[in-house]
Amino acid sequence: MGALLVKAAVSGVIVALVSELARRSATAGALLASLPLTSVLAFVWLYRDTGDGAQVAALAREIAWMVPPSLILFVVLPRLLGAGLSFPVALAIGCALTAAGYGALLGLRTFFGGFA
Repeated sequence: MGALLVKAAVSGVIVALVSELARRSATAGALLASLPLTSVLAFVWLYRDTGDGAQVAALAREIAWMVPPSLILFVVLPRLLGAGLSFPVALAIGCALTAAGYGALLGLRTFFGGFA
């Protein structure tokens, strides 16, 4: 249980740092947020918990496939906000379209028998 709390605390600190940095500079906040810190932390925690490099490699490969659909949010959200939609509505639409992108990718993977 202690390890889980440490993982949560470290992850929470990173999110807090991004939000505080973004208040001062959108570019600096974006730079920190765009770093694959979550992925790196997940790799470290997974390796620490299992000692299995193959599991880390599998996670890295799967994350790489999930990046393109995740970009939908970052393209759609600023456009919707720029068009005058409220933040909650724009965020909900962006998240829904991103979820649809994930669904489409996973559907293609199933149809084609997975991607290497």
